[in-house]
Amino acid sequence: MMKELVETMAKAMVEKPEAVKVNEIDGAKTIVLELKVAPEDLGRVIGKDGVRAKAMRTIINAANKNREKRYILEIIG
Repeated sequence: MMKELVETMAKAMVEKPEAVKVNEIDGAKTIVLELKVAPEDLGRVIGKDGVRAKAMRTIINAANKNREKRYILEIIG
């Protein structure tokens, strides 16, 4: 569910939505979501002073129903 949420949010921000890929890495206490976008879209996803990235992380943590695990969003260009 979170993977699809991140993918949907990212595709709405970028100019090359076909390049958006989300990889989910499940750990013991954390789940890492690796968001890959085209290099030219990296600034659009991060936003000025990281505002968009911070907002995405806030939404992910608010939507997290599995309180036993924490989600971490990593953005890769």
